[in-house]
This record gives sequence, C-alpha cells and structure tokens, in this order.
Amino acid sequence: MTVAGTTLVIGATGTTGSRTAAALIAAGHRVRAASRGATRLPGAEPVRFDWYSPATFTDALAGVEGVYLVPPVGDPDPAAVMLPFLRQARAAGVRRAVLLSSSAVPEGGPGVGAVHRALHGLFDQWAVLRPSWFMQNFTGAHAHARSIRDEGLILTATGTGRVGFVDADDIAAVAARALTGDRAPNAELVLTGPGALSYDDIAAVVTEVTGRSVTHRNLTYEQMRDRLAASLPLEFAALLAGMDLAIRRGAEDRTTDTVQRLTGRPPRSFRAVAERELTRNRSVW
Repeated sequence: MTVAGTTLVIGATGTTGSRTAAALIAAGHRVRAASRGATRLPGAEPVRFDWYSPATFTDALAGVEGVYLVPPVGDPDPAAVMLPFLRQARAAGVRRAVLLSSSAVPEGGPGVGAVHRALHGLFDQWAVLRPSWFMQNFTGAHAHARSIRDEGLILTATGTGRVGFVDADDIAAVAARALTGDRAPNAELVLTGPGALSYDDIAAVVTEVTGRSVTHRNLTYEQMRDRLAASLPLEFAALLAGMDLAIRRGAEDRTTDTVQRLTGRPPRSFRAVAERELTRNRSVW
C-alpha cells in the first residue's frame, strides 16, 4: 500500500533533505519539513525539530506515516539521540522509516551503523540509504568546495583511490521512492554515480568546466586529521581522515545499479552535475 499520509523530512534544509522534500512535494505528497529553525519550504508544513531537544519530537511526529532520517551532523554517537526518537515514532504510528547513512558505514558499524542495525527491528517498512560521497561536496558549501574556490585545491589523504561519487538529486529521488512506493525496499541501498573517479579526476573535470586550474593535493592521514580537527571534534576528524585512508585502499572503488533500479533512469555523471551547478554563477570562479 502506497504511503498516502504526511511524511516527516528531518534535515529539510540540508543537502538531501531539501531535495527529498522537493521531490515528495512535486509528486503530490504531504510533507512536514523539520529543521531547528522551522524554516518554511514552498509546499511543506514547517516544524521545529532538534535531535537534542526531545520536547520537539511530539509535534514533529503528530499524524506522520513516514519519516526521512538525517542523523545529527558531527555526532560520533548519533544512536544516543536517534533511537529514543525512533521508539517514539513507532509508538506514534509511523509505519515507514528511511535512514540516510553512508557507503562507508556498514550495519552495526561506527556512528550511524548502530541506528541502521536497530531500524529494521523497529519498523516493518524501512530502507537504509548508503550513498557514496556526494558530488555536491565540490559545488556547494562543503570544505572541498570552499578550498576549490579559495585556493584552487582539493585536499585529501586518498592518494589515487577512486570513489563512486553520487548526485544528491539522485539520492533524493531514491529516498522519495523508498518513502512512498507500494512497499518499502526493506533493504540497505548502496548508491553511486555511473563511474568511480579519483580526486585527480574530479580536479580535472572542475578545471575543464570552470576554466580555472584546480589541483588535488594529497596529504598524510595525520595532516588530514589535524586539518579537519581545526573545525570538528578530534574524534570525528580522525574518523573522517580514516575514511580517506579507506578510499586510498580501494574501499569505495565500486558502482551500483541502485539508482537505475529504483528510479528507472541512470544516475547523473559528475561532469553533468558540475556543468549544472558550477556554471550558475561564473563570477565566483
């Protein structure tokens, strides 16, 4: 049975949340857009929501049938705040839950991996999205995008390792299908773009699209960890730097057909996304 009630989108102003909300609204579904500031999105009902304020949970969940879950950013133990919310959601009558995780975090793994493990024990209809690294990391507000604009550099500890970078629009399309299809996938879904690229490849595409020279500079694990720790908790910075080492060793060198299977169309290439998003305002280049 297709989910016809209200869908709560947590992180509705974020990279995937905003796109998922827009996709649901465009398809005629009712959306409650949850954010700490109760930001208004066209066509959605705004609601204040804060993972660290359980008092916001009840209003957010009232009358909701499905929920899109974006974990709190930068929290090394998101299960501590997410699992009480999920139990309350189940008690409130939520039937379907779709969790945003990561291709780098398996079920039961660190961080959101514990939430992944609990999800299918709580809900009969569920999906865990495990996207690869976002293409928007190079076009939006991410540290990579800022260093590209400010320094003409991409800084990683990945060496020549390759990643199946994925468009956030494709993640949102899969999320919307998982939230509102006749049946939820009841599975984890690894999402990638059409090809695996190194950060050298990314730099070359950005250079060609923008006309500005962009270079990938490889750092050591320690250099990457310390750079990230300047703006993030040390434990989380170490985790992210460790993910770069995993990429160096080939952990993300793969592609899947999940976007094609779930949406009926192929995933977008990084060049297509770069041309779409990096040419909107050439003055920044």
